[in-house]
Amino acid sequence: MDYTDDHEDPNAWPPGTVRLEELVQSENKEIILQPHPSDDPNDPLNWTKREKYWNFFLTCYYTLMVFALIDDTTPTWGPMNSQLGFSFEILNDSYAVGMGTLCIGAFLLIPFALKYGRRPIYIISTAAQFGVAIWSARINNVTDLMMTNVWGCLVGALSEVMVQMTVADVFLVHERGAMNTIFIWAQNAGSTLTVVPAGYITVDQGWRWVWWWIAIFLAVGLVVFIFTYEETKFTSQTQTLNGIEPDKQQDRRAANGAERGSSVTEKPVQNEKTIAPTSPVEVDEPPATSDVSLTRTHINPSIPRKTYLQKLSLTTTSLGGFAKFARHSYQPFQILFTIPAVAYMSLVYGFMIAWSTTQTTTLSSYMTLPPYNFDAAAIGLMSLPAFIGISLGSLVCGPLADRVILVLARRNGGIYEPEMRLWVMAPFVPFVPAGALMFGCGLNSGAPWPLIAVGYAVCNFGTAPICSIALTYLTDSYTEVSLTC
Repeated sequence: MDYTDDHEDPNAWPPGTVRLEELVQSENKEIILQPHPSDDPNDPLNWTKREKYWNFFLTCYYTLMVFALIDDTTPTWGPMNSQLGFSFEILNDSYAVGMGTLCIGAFLLIPFALKYGRRPIYIISTAAQFGVAIWSARINNVTDLMMTNVWGCLVGALSEVMVQMTVADVFLVHERGAMNTIFIWAQNAGSTLTVVPAGYITVDQGWRWVWWWIAIFLAVGLVVFIFTYEETKFTSQTQTLNGIEPDKQQDRRAANGAERGSSVTEKPVQNEKTIAPTSPVEVDEPPATSDVSLTRTHINPSIPRKTYLQKLSLTTTSLGGFAKFARHSYQPFQILFTIPAVAYMSLVYGFMIAWSTTQTTTLSSYMTLPPYNFDAAAIGLMSLPAFIGISLGSLVCGPLADRVILVLARRNGGIYEPEMRLWVMAPFVPFVPAGALMFGCGLNSGAPWPLIAVGYAVCNFGTAPICSIALTYLTDSYTEVSLTC
């Protein structure tokens, strides 16, 4: 699309398209803050780096523990088979049932995060995971096995959606690629790296202690969440007093940034020191568009920062009754089947997760048998190649994803289009089928385990960046949809 016309209306641009650089003809280019933060010091986009990174660290810890609870079961399959008489078919079916509820859990629970805020849902989900971990440690029959997988994955499904909402709440467009890569790394670390100690715990302390240790770590996370995690759903105090719904404030903030971004094409941004206001400005009104630097934040000193207790309020409730809550429940399905980009990227992400899941369960089922005869510790160690592949892929993709979009936006006259991220995905695609073929054919033919390990690593080297870019693309393109649907 041609964006060179100075009179082009930014509101007519495709979803997610924003002006990311100003002064494009100057050698001293600056990044426009998209979405532009409000003047409220409580706006998560205005938080200090320490506050942002601590908040994001807690969400990544939550994600890691969710997937540890889901995937650390695989080293315990051998002992459970011998001690409780569960066949590998039953164990595999229980894992499949969990994956099924993992698919639908977000649809059922995300409306609560949109209505009441992210903080209470993170806390309730962590508490529920803690309960499931204790239940898992006390499994005695097939019903326990199935239900722990069902409930653990049902509430754990929030981690694959709500963290993206948190990233959109807290970070700017040119920061999201790196943050989503870290999230994908944490997710995969939970499903691969934690399996290694789980294998040794199974051998040294017994398989039930895998779940007791997870319960301990979840309990620690629950306490830290309760006392230090701050709500990222932005509710301006001034706007709340004026009766503006919290869900609409995200739209207003994004629209405000788009309007300010469009002013760059109309006239150069003036230095704030050279502007003489012609009339007094009310304290609770935002500064005039021409007075605002698009590359810097403006904090209104008249708006007080929340106190510690206010930050730890249990809920941040949106206005609206049951009808609006019901809309949050069905609209994700509507979006999935009516927006092709959402459907396609959802399939891409789903296929990548399916490849990783299939490899994990196949290892646990077949490498305990001849010619490998691996014990629980060895099964756990086989997750290391996957973790190495994921880490290398994330290390390459994280910085690259955000740098590439800045370069491409500069070539495009300072205009960023979400599709620019997809160029970073292309180099990683061949690694997925190559690694999967090496893994599958090697395992089928009884090849030496190092060949299988290399295939496992190569496949995950490709899947982690692809998942990260797919999520970031959707977040950038449909931020308002993901936050307020």
